[in-house]
Order: sequence, then C-alpha cells, then structure tokens
Amino acid sequence: MKSKNIAKIIGALMGIFLVGMGVSFNAGTMLGNDPIGIVYDGVRSFADLSGEQLGAASNIVNFGLIILLLCIGRRYVNIGTFIYILPYGFFVGIGTKLYAMLGISESLLLRSLMGVVGCLMLYAGVAVFIAMDIGLDPFTGLVMVIGDKIKWDYKNTKVAFDITMVIIGVILGGRLGIITLAAAFTAGPVIQWIADNIIKIIHLENCEA
Repeated sequence: MKSKNIAKIIGALMGIFLVGMGVSFNAGTMLGNDPIGIVYDGVRSFADLSGEQLGAASNIVNFGLIILLLCIGRRYVNIGTFIYILPYGFFVGIGTKLYAMLGISESLLLRSLMGVVGCLMLYAGVAVFIAMDIGLDPFTGLVMVIGDKIKWDYKNTKVAFDITMVIIGVILGGRLGIITLAAAFTAGPVIQWIADNIIKIIHLENCEA
C-alpha cells in the first residue's frame, strides 16, 4: 500500500511539473494564456513583477485560494491540494527559464508551435494529476465549492468559472490571445481523454498485479 501511495505522489509531481511547464511556455509565446494562466499573468502584471517571476505570482494566487477554501470549502482541501501548490511556482519558474534558454525567435510560426507544446504539456499534466486521484488543486476545489453553492453540475460551473477567470485576468493585465481561445475549446475534452486512458492503463496494471 505504501509503495502504491508513493507511486501516486511521484506521478502527481510529474503532472504538476508538466502543468508548470505548460503555463510558462504559453506565457513565453506572448500569444495569450489559458484561463488559469491568464490569472497568474494578471497578478504578475498587477504586482509589477517581471516575466521570470510568473512562478511567484502563481504562488500568491494558489496560497490565496487555499485560505479561501479553508474558509468556505474546507472539505476540498486535502493532501493533494498541498502537494499541488508547494512545488508549482518552482516548476513554473523552471519552465520560464527554459523557454528563455531556447531562444525562440519572434517568428509567429515558432511561437505558435511552442504554444501547441505548452498546451499539450498543460493538458497532459492536469490529466496525470487527476488520474493519480490524490485530491484537488486549488482552482478545481473552488469550482466544486461554487457548484455546490449554486447547484450546478461540474461542466457548466467550469465553463462559467473559466470565463470569469479570463475576465479577471484581463482586468488585472493578463495577456489575452489565441491560446486563451484555443484552451477554452480544447482543454476539457483533451484532458478528459488523456485522464481516462491513463486511468484505464492503471486499472489494467492493477488487475494484472
């Protein structure tokens, strides 16, 4: 049982790493951010932080959400929540530095390709974290709380929540662009497909064991 839990934690950390990389790559393209990333970028801009400090901005947001959840939705705060937020800002910082090291030119084609890479890493990372089934990240926890309050299902609550995050992010100074629109239409289905397949693989391995 212990080895199984350790494997889940390691898998979750890999997922968080991919999410952090994806968010930082999307920000680096200057073609917009996903609905959550645009909030991080907005806080970064509002706090007058540099692009390399996107990780610090994400920490501010996530720790703020933890405090909020402890007040209005304590049952959605668990070990998975803390496993998610503790290394998250660090991973975003690594991704930001890596993107800068790649020396991507101003070419729209290259930046678009990096945006595709960023989105795929983000989607895969979220899917892996979900598949590990160790708890909720702060944003998902907040979506669940809101859904409970207004009696909406997850799908409709998530759509409304993402639209709200985009508006808040833009007001704060976050970058709105093609990646924002692409993520709004593709994130849900792609993440669900990847997570379902990872869960199937895990289930098959457990059955064989």
